Amino acid sequence: MFKKRTLYLSAVLLTLPLVVNADEAPFATSADLRPLLADLTQHCSTIPASLDEDALRLLQAFYAQRDGQPAWQSGEQLLQLREQLGQLADDGLQPSEYELPSLVAESVAEQRDCADLLTSHSYLQALLHLRRGRLPAQSLERLWQAPGQTNPDPQLATLSLALLNVRAPAAAFASARPATVQYQRLRGAYALHRLRTQYEWATLPSGPLLKPQGHDSRLPALRARLIAQGYLPLNVQELGSTYDAATQTALENFQREHGLNPDGILGPASLTELNISAPMRREQLRANLERLRWLADNMREAEVLINVAAGELHVWRHNQLLWSTRTQVGRAERQTPLLASRIERLTLNPTWTVPPTILREDKLPAIRDDISYLERHQISVLDRNGNLLDPQTVDWHSPGAIRLRQAAGSQNPLGRVAMRFDNPFAVYLHDTPSQQLFSKAPRAFSSGCVRVEAVDTLLTWLLTPAERVNVQARIASGDTQQYRLQHPALLLIAYWTAEATIDGDLRYYPDIYNRDTRLIQALSQHAP
Repeated sequence: MFKKRTLYLSAVLLTLPLVVNADEAPFATSADLRPLLADLTQHCSTIPASLDEDALRLLQAFYAQRDGQPAWQSGEQLLQLREQLGQLADDGLQPSEYELPSLVAESVAEQRDCADLLTSHSYLQALLHLRRGRLPAQSLERLWQAPGQTNPDPQLATLSLALLNVRAPAAAFASARPATVQYQRLRGAYALHRLRTQYEWATLPSGPLLKPQGHDSRLPALRARLIAQGYLPLNVQELGSTYDAATQTALENFQREHGLNPDGILGPASLTELNISAPMRREQLRANLERLRWLADNMREAEVLINVAAGELHVWRHNQLLWSTRTQVGRAERQTPLLASRIERLTLNPTWTVPPTILREDKLPAIRDDISYLERHQISVLDRNGNLLDPQTVDWHSPGAIRLRQAAGSQNPLGRVAMRFDNPFAVYLHDTPSQQLFSKAPRAFSSGCVRVEAVDTLLTWLLTPAERVNVQARIASGDTQQYRLQHPALLLIAYWTAEATIDGDLRYYPDIYNRDTRLIQALSQHAP
């Protein structure tokens, strides 16, 4: 597949001027470096471990497009490349992974030629990692994409911008770096954060809930922790043994900036976030920069963007945030899947067919305890062909292939509208009668689907004015109906646990699915 795509790219790039300037003295000595690529180990003294089969194919394609001519022919090029590689530290990448050989100091002609090749390898690898991520996303946090939701091939995109901008590497790196607001803001915040002194703080032990005006031996350690990050600008010695208003306000601000319910109560969730060390927070930022590189193509196109970790939904257009609301997402044992799809239709006044897992784990135990549960919740029992069954005739300890369907109405867990999109997980966005749960944080309460607060407002962004009038009339009828959107909306359901505001302030979210540690470890294991 790569060769076929390379041939296609060749036809496109044949009309581009070669970037070699004949007036500049080349560092490499050969007019055609392609013969060396046939067996680098035989000709070149040092081959980096990163030059694997995929990297070699990319390098071969790069020189094929240049007719084998050397790429690095001036000190200005190399100076600019070195500067760009150094700036990768602000992207959470390690510049040492893309070391450059010396082109001038090499006295052996063949090694000078090898230096040109290896410099191009570092150039291409850095651009590729910046463009699509350092690690393979699909093996770590798989994102399902609906048919037709394809992204540009990252290797071809990297090859194209590398060739076009080899004389001006800064332009190549600017093109490869994700331009999404989320990435640019987090990169800027991380660039400042990584240079700051990393304070250490003692681990806060577990204990009973600490509420305002309470007393607890952990108060000095809590205050020291809050002072370390500037939440509490007071001297520890000035505060007494009572949980005072200043400490409470500081904890509430901490909770607010870490995706927790800002209630000022020191409980297990707050303890978990307080006890994450400063070095681990820095690694968390690096991990989320990697996630945002993975997501960049989908994020750039998405109109409805959901961050599962934050429990938030955002409407974006042309890289501009238009509206936000809160969501409820899947519990850790029933996680909301990550996917890119397209919202195409609505179910108005939906009925709810109970999914098999919920039927088995939730509904059957409740029915066995009290069969009137069915009538109270307006649930019908159907056989595999959709025929109604008398609940009294069903053996609820071994019910066989039955289905439960809850009627539309105020008790229906889908509320007044469900938003449908192609996916293999049987999940969707929907309204909910459980409005009180939106005030909680984190909001991992569902069985995988995404409950949306203020659904009516979301509909105003998805529908034309004429469609809204039509849809609201259909909802008011109380009848269950399907409605297909005139303009389907691109949807991205993703997961990231840190972001930066427009002012550069960092916001963290609880790692509700315990994914940060694995990603941080993977980045560490693949470090040079």
